[in-house]
Amino acid sequence: MSKINVLMVGTGEYTTGFVGGGAAKSDKGAGVVALTLFDLRHAGRVNQLSMVGTNGTKFPGIRQHLQQVIGVTYQLDTSFSSYPDDHVASDRTAYRTALDSLSSGDVVIVFTPDDTHFQIAMDAVKRGCHVLLAKPIVKTLEQHLTLLKAAEENNCLVAMEVHKRWDPIYVDAKDRIHQLGDFSFFQSYMSQPKSQLETFKAWAGKSSDISYYLNAHHIDFHAWAVRGFARPVSVHASAATGVARSKGMPTEDTITLTVDWENIESGNRGTGIYTSSWIAPKSDVHSQQRFHYMGHQGEVTVDQAHRGYSVATDAAGYSSANPLFMKYTPDENGQFNGQSGYGYRSIEDFIEAANAISQSEAEPQSFARKLATIQETIFVTAILEAGRQSLDEHRCVKLDYQDGQVVGLS
Repeated sequence: MSKINVLMVGTGEYTTGFVGGGAAKSDKGAGVVALTLFDLRHAGRVNQLSMVGTNGTKFPGIRQHLQQVIGVTYQLDTSFSSYPDDHVASDRTAYRTALDSLSSGDVVIVFTPDDTHFQIAMDAVKRGCHVLLAKPIVKTLEQHLTLLKAAEENNCLVAMEVHKRWDPIYVDAKDRIHQLGDFSFFQSYMSQPKSQLETFKAWAGKSSDISYYLNAHHIDFHAWAVRGFARPVSVHASAATGVARSKGMPTEDTITLTVDWENIESGNRGTGIYTSSWIAPKSDVHSQQRFHYMGHQGEVTVDQAHRGYSVATDAAGYSSANPLFMKYTPDENGQFNGQSGYGYRSIEDFIEAANAISQSEAEPQSFARKLATIQETIFVTAILEAGRQSLDEHRCVKLDYQDGQVVGLS
């Protein structure tokens, strides 16, 4: 059986863990995407790996970093083909050259600024490649529906990487929510420390905002949990400012979206409130993240950041650890042992789905309930875009439906 090739588009924190010339100071110093793919290649489940950025002069540092934090630490092969060449300081179309090295049925994984997702994904789909995109898939509902149509025309699987769908606590919460009757109230909070403003200074407030970056997680979870029995109808956004702008970044510090939902069968209303921030202080976790859900027959509360597991060392101080996401500590034989992490599995399952489609064992629609496919995540894009419009235009934005499908904003 032939194995698929994988192109990683984007060379930043989530792909490589390389930020500002060294390992990221977050909990992802070894990255997530490249580490997962190196391990999948070691297991014989993918073939050639390649990576593309816009600045080729970063690749020598990236290779050295990956060899140190992955090659040495886990005894894994960290080799990959790279685009553009190491001497090219700027080439924003290098990804197209990289796509030319792939074949129909190969996989493209995109972790780049939000406003670049649409064109990269469209170019990949037109070549017959399956595409996994960092959240959000795209920034506007129009782009989402256009990409969806292209994916279906080219028989390609396109999905959003939202690893919380693989978190066993979130999965159980979703299943319990289906037993709690009509939706009534949902409130989520997710934050990252001020240092992330420096990590993302190239795009913060220019190509995207903190709501697209963090609120997308819990909006997707909520929409997934009430799939089939509730839908969003309007969005009002508010924001706090000051810290980011004092650093010269034209963006909000904290964004809250208040969304009116309706239960489809009963017509009863519900309220969703999603708050995200990137001005939190340094604490025991890199990202505070929690939610509360109330249905007519019960409620669910999850503090995702605290699982009752803490670690303290002389070198790193005190932290609340979460190896359920990505287990970076090697086993006693010095091997990578994080295959059960939900950050790993969200990528692994997409690779397996793409393999099944390429082997004519499944169709893209076979994964509608298993992955956050482009068909299943329309509400996420619509809510995020409506939130941005609400902030910019100081008004409530409504979602317009036709034949049960959201088709526009007004």
